[in-house]
This record gives sequence, structure tokens and C-alpha cells, in this order.
Amino acid sequence: MGGRPLIGVSTYLEAGARWGVWELEAALLPAAYPRLVSRSGGLPALLPPDDPALAPEVVARLDGVVVAGGPDVDPARYGAERSPRCGPPAPERDAWELALIEAALAAHVPLLGICRGMQLLNVALGGTLVQHLEGHTEAVGVFGAHPVHPVPGTRYAAIQPDGTSVPTYHHQAIAHLAPTLTPAAHASDGTIEAVELPSAEGWVLGVQWHPEMGTDDRVMRALVAAAGGTGS
Repeated sequence: MGGRPLIGVSTYLEAGARWGVWELEAALLPAAYPRLVSRSGGLPALLPPDDPALAPEVVARLDGVVVAGGPDVDPARYGAERSPRCGPPAPERDAWELALIEAALAAHVPLLGICRGMQLLNVALGGTLVQHLEGHTEAVGVFGAHPVHPVPGTRYAAIQPDGTSVPTYHHQAIAHLAPTLTPAAHASDGTIEAVELPSAEGWVLGVQWHPEMGTDDRVMRALVAAAGGTGS
């Protein structure tokens, strides 16, 4: 149909959000996500947690999918006991976003996982997570920054060929990489900072940092290009 690609972005489900005189359950997303999609050439559509069985129908109407950052993935999803340092579970969101990931992969709809989204992609494909990691959070509620180094020959290296400083806020990371994923970037301490599937599997990329909190739009622009049929 032409026009700007429609990019669905997953959202938070919060039990008590307040605006005006109201305090109600709400589907929320930091405004930086849709703003990043818009300035990268896409049309953002917010995807609140829903019945996982509906994910294929939702994804079929989208040109691209972004699984946003957020709470820790339930360790039960990757067969681990919960660490005391792991955050509380978000079962509705885990189930919905795993279904979105599976539907996007099955339909070859371009997919970008951001922070939690990258971790959930790894879990969806059979990987596991480190439940607590030091040094990748500036302070509670404060984004830090550190350099990431692309792996030559990867899709991510084609998008951002030089090492760059990225906005970061996470205390979990990939432990065992899913067998079908390829590391695409690392932090200086060796932490996997980006993953991707081979090109033959479609446009699939996960980044551990938060591009929506920075000024470098290249990752999102690459997703939007792929969603519009002009990327590789």
C-alpha cells in the first residue's frame, strides 16, 4: 500500500498508573520509543499485552515489530531457579512478547529486540540469562553509557561499523547464547551487546542497550528500512 511502515512496539502493563483523578491499570510505554520510530521513518503502533493466541493476527497487520525494554524475564522461562537479585515476574508480558517474537519469526516480519527484548529473543530461541550483572547501570533510575564493539561481517556491523557509546541500563545479560543466534557486538568486558539471526532467516536483531534514549537512530532506521522492503 506504500507509505511509512507500521511498526508495532510492545508495552508495559502496570497495575496502578495515575493521571488526573484516575488511578487504574494501564498499558504504558515511555514516549521515547514511539518518537524514535517516528523520526526513523516509521508509524508507531503500541501493542499492549493481550491473549498470546492473537499474536499471529496482530503481527500479520504490521510491517515490523519492536519488543521494548522492561522488567526481568521470569527465570522459569529458561529453566532456572530465581535469584534473589532477579526482579519480580511479569507473566502477562512474558507470554505476550514471546508470542509476538514467535509470530514475527514465523512470518519473517522484521524484528528488533531492545534490552529485555533482546534477552527474551535469546530465551525464545533456547538461550539463558545471567540474572544479575554489575557495571552496566549508572545508578537506580539513571542511564549510563559504555562503548560497544561490532563483530565484523554481521548485520549490526553494516549498520554501525565503528565502535560507539550507547545508552545502557540493565543488570541482566545473555548467559548461554541460543544456538541459532550470532553475537553481533560486545561490551569491553565481553558481555554480548547485540545478537542477530543469519540473513536467510529474515531481518532479526537484538540490542542490549536503549537506542530510544540516545541520538543515534541507525538501528531503528535499519529496522524501518527492512520493514519497508528497502533494507537487508
